[in-house]
Amino acid sequence: MRKFNIRKVLDGLTAGSSSASQQQLQQQQQHPSGTREPEIQETLQSEHFQLCKTVRHGFPYQPSALAFDPVQKILAVGTQTGALRLFGRPGVECYCQHDSGAAVIQLQFLINEGALVSALADDTLHLWNLRQKRPAILHSLKFCRERVTFCHLPFQSKWLYVGTERGNIHIVNVESFTLSGYVIMWNKAIELSSKSHPGPVVHISDNPMDEGKLLIGFESGTVVLWDLKSKKADYRYTYDEAIHSVAWHHEGKQFICSHSDGTLTIWSVRSPTKPVQTITPHGKQLKDGKKPEPCKPILKVEFKTTRSGEPFIILSGGLSYDTVGRRPCLTVMHGKSTAVLEMDYSIVDFLTLCETPYPNDFQEPYAVVVLLEKDLVLIDLAQNGYPIFENPYPLSIHESPVTCCEYFADCPVDLIPALYSVGARQKRQGYSKKEWPINGGNWGLGAQSYPEIIITGHADGSVKFWDASAITLQVLYKLKTSKVFEKSRNKDDRPNTDIVDEDPYAIQIVSWCPDSRMLCIAGVSAHVIIYRFSKQEALTEVIPMLEVRLLYEINDVESPESEQPPPLPTPGSGSNPQPIPPPSHPSTSSSSSDGLRDNVPCLKVKSSPLQQSPGYQTELVIQLVWVGGEPPQQITSLAVNSSYGLVVFGNCNGIAMVDYLQKAVLLNLGTIELYGSNDPYRREPRSPRKSRQPSGAGLCDITEGTVVPEDRCKSPTSGSSSPHNSEDEQKMNNFIEKVKTKSRKFSKMVASDIAKMSRKLSLPTDLKPDLDVKDNSFSRSRSSSVTSIDKESREAISALHFCETFTRKADSSPSPCLWVGTTLGTVLVIALNLPPGGEQRLLQPVIVSPSGTILRLKGAILRMAFLDTTGCLVPPAQEPWREYNVPEDKDEKEKLKKRRPVSVSPSSSQEISENQYAVICSEKQAKVISLPTQNCVYKQNITEASFVLRGDIVALSNSICLACFCANGHIMTFSLPSLRPLLDVYYLPLTNMRIARTFCFTNNGQALYLVSPTEIQRLTYSQETCENLQEMLGELFTPVETPEAPNRGFFKGLFGGGAQSLDREELFGESSSGKASRSLAQHIPGPGGIEGVKGAASGVVGELARARLALDERGQKLSDLEERTAAMLSSADSFSKHAHEMMLKYKDKKWYQF
Repeated sequence: MRKFNIRKVLDGLTAGSSSASQQQLQQQQQHPSGTREPEIQETLQSEHFQLCKTVRHGFPYQPSALAFDPVQKILAVGTQTGALRLFGRPGVECYCQHDSGAAVIQLQFLINEGALVSALADDTLHLWNLRQKRPAILHSLKFCRERVTFCHLPFQSKWLYVGTERGNIHIVNVESFTLSGYVIMWNKAIELSSKSHPGPVVHISDNPMDEGKLLIGFESGTVVLWDLKSKKADYRYTYDEAIHSVAWHHEGKQFICSHSDGTLTIWSVRSPTKPVQTITPHGKQLKDGKKPEPCKPILKVEFKTTRSGEPFIILSGGLSYDTVGRRPCLTVMHGKSTAVLEMDYSIVDFLTLCETPYPNDFQEPYAVVVLLEKDLVLIDLAQNGYPIFENPYPLSIHESPVTCCEYFADCPVDLIPALYSVGARQKRQGYSKKEWPINGGNWGLGAQSYPEIIITGHADGSVKFWDASAITLQVLYKLKTSKVFEKSRNKDDRPNTDIVDEDPYAIQIVSWCPDSRMLCIAGVSAHVIIYRFSKQEALTEVIPMLEVRLLYEINDVESPESEQPPPLPTPGSGSNPQPIPPPSHPSTSSSSSDGLRDNVPCLKVKSSPLQQSPGYQTELVIQLVWVGGEPPQQITSLAVNSSYGLVVFGNCNGIAMVDYLQKAVLLNLGTIELYGSNDPYRREPRSPRKSRQPSGAGLCDITEGTVVPEDRCKSPTSGSSSPHNSEDEQKMNNFIEKVKTKSRKFSKMVASDIAKMSRKLSLPTDLKPDLDVKDNSFSRSRSSSVTSIDKESREAISALHFCETFTRKADSSPSPCLWVGTTLGTVLVIALNLPPGGEQRLLQPVIVSPSGTILRLKGAILRMAFLDTTGCLVPPAQEPWREYNVPEDKDEKEKLKKRRPVSVSPSSSQEISENQYAVICSEKQAKVISLPTQNCVYKQNITEASFVLRGDIVALSNSICLACFCANGHIMTFSLPSLRPLLDVYYLPLTNMRIARTFCFTNNGQALYLVSPTEIQRLTYSQETCENLQEMLGELFTPVETPEAPNRGFFKGLFGGGAQSLDREELFGESSSGKASRSLAQHIPGPGGIEGVKGAASGVVGELARARLALDERGQKLSDLEERTAAMLSSADSFSKHAHEMMLKYKDKKWYQF
């Protein structure tokens, strides 16, 4: 990662040296000494910040290669983007990246050596050192003239065989990463009489019983057994069909090939003329002894033996062509039984896990690891029915595509156990009873002890809660939000009210209060669901439901003459508001039989009782409805407050507030109506018809369910005196008619695009493909149906924040209110008048009214927060969680009656009515505003050329700061309240909307984003976490003794016939084979050389353990040598004795008597 300009701004610099200090001087000039804001001591400095990646979770995106170390018990997965993921025991994971980004075509472990060789599609080989916590490349070798197709590294060998597209085989010394002069040329390997090229090398392996014999498979169907010593082919095996893979029987007398016509051929090493047996596992056996019908290619086959039974033949592919629509399969043939195991995704690769690393011993397979396109499956071969192991890695992030993400660090300690206990009941049954066999490595030392939770929203409407504490990830609980809706059986049954054709339940926004455990989600079909957490089961007879009609009236011209505005939904009639007369113009969206669709929600809530299991249970469903043939607009912001019992949401039409305790709509206003008469854009005259401008008193009337009187709704321009003449009016009407038609089309199109977040996770935005960030077009098009007719016409609600603060300048004490931010940079404040707690809260209405307070910033508002006089964060008021499904006793009821919504803000701001500070962050700038005076005390222009995608006010090192991520790739932090720049690092450019949609900061210097459709990347901006990271990471390599080699037995030792060893050093070394051509490959030293030395020599204990292990290995080798020497002596004695006997027998005979 390239670092870009870390600005360290120190206090006390001269006014000319820092823009922040200039601003402070200006502010001091603006405020005389009598009204100057009190100085707040800030503890955060630049030294507290440092940016680095921590861990990557999830399934490796677009996997392409697989390898396993059977001694270290570590699994490696390579991807098409050059990534490398290593998995040990649950909790031990590692991510590395090849700089070139080329696809990984093959991986080979140096078994029990703590090293790995990767072969890439750009014809480079890399040697990775795994003996350090962050693996690094020690050597690289770039082939210049040939393309690498296959690699093979024999167990306990340092010579790597590399096959190429031209059919040649080169040999690489993995210690020095240099080429040997020994080359096997394709024209020497094949028959001289053969006129055609045999094709690329698709397989290389040495005979398990004779290291001097190399089996080479060419794509065309030719297999050659090459004698390394004599440098010639011993046998050549030819078959008509192309070869995909080859596997040995452990005795080295037979091998099996898989072919492109779905056949397997078993060959005897000494019978090259024809195969011993030909099998078509999935072919239909035809009568009259005809050849079976051809099948799909068998892409890979493995041949594994057992001591006490038949061998296993395991293969992928090979299904017959008539099985259309059948899922990919792995076939396990064991004796006479054939099991076909269906997979959810296509198979990339598979490996059989065996008890021994030695190829010349009975393999004793116990599991098969199958790498699928989007999953990793481990099959237990030892149990009947071949059950799968329960996967302990967090690889199911993408089970349904992720559409939104939230991150919470430093949660209440009882939260993770509570979520885990309800989530444990959701686990599937039928897994293998054995423990997960990939269990290498050691855990790191968890220095972070605070609980962390990640919430992911998905395209199928599910919400997952993850335990993310101490850089690990584990799923806790899954909530299916679609359960409250009726599901259409087929496309014909589906109501044509859907905004989107697919994924109508996709989650767009999650609002969660960790203390009260209240959860609120907004979905793509303009629906909001509120959930309560309960440990008890509950049966909901009727799902509580509200329908809200959010109108946008400025450009929606039905007719110039005056008409009654539609009434707002009231607590009594919230579910079915009165319809308005349909407009006279035709609708572009699909219409029902009676004309335009109106007052219809997009989804149908279930009418039958809903059984709710422990966990999150539905409290209320709110849906926006169609209005005059127009679909409801996507929800752009959402907030819930457990203490007030309110939920609020907004879109590009306006804002709605709901009392979820009384199940009543409190507020339903167009964005422009929030301004009252203070609209800076003067948007009301734009329409030739009236637009309503209710005052605060009118809102109280709305709350209590009365219709706004017509005379109060009239704007200054309505009535008889029209500013336009009739001809202009007609033209205007025609123009607006066209605009509405286009707008409707655009609206439907954009909504459809948003629904496809499952594929292309895009924001509800009009972002240009080339990401031109030189203007503010991105921020202005944040809502889902922004047309470019008029930038002010559609002002979306972009930020909402409940708090207890000063609503107006004249206020002497804080009171509950809602701060609303819009895409045009306006902050409006709505006052909340809450009834007393207890039963009164359920009987008396909550009164809401705009306060008239308006603040302005440049760019769309992203985030708001409040500080007290000491500079501490004032959290929103919240109710502690309690079990609401359990009937309470009288004492509890009394307590509830007396309970008032309480703020948990620091006591200093409650006892004395001292001032507060509002921190507001927009896409362009941040401001700190003193309350109640509403003076801007600090201001920082964050970016000019770009825009902020995410801004969060977070806690770090017992203080707080503002953290921002910009579209130009910069991550910045600012002190609070003075907004001094503390960190500015170029991290990553905004390459896709997935990053923009999912990037989030949280407390203690943590952040994350979705780096690919299947993976979460976590990072830290805290210096302390960066320093502790090395300790927290797990170790992949642990000193393990290599298992003993198989015993050859006395007779094999005496008469030969055991495994034949080969002195490869003598054969491939420079002294005998010479140097390789320099132009063939280029050696590149890796950056991990010095780090590798450090990693290998980390810790005296580790060093001693390695030394002891080396001594043990040496001792073992010496004892083996001693045994072999004794066997040779015995053999020599025996030979001498036989020779002496023969001599005595024949010494007196003449030559002609023999």
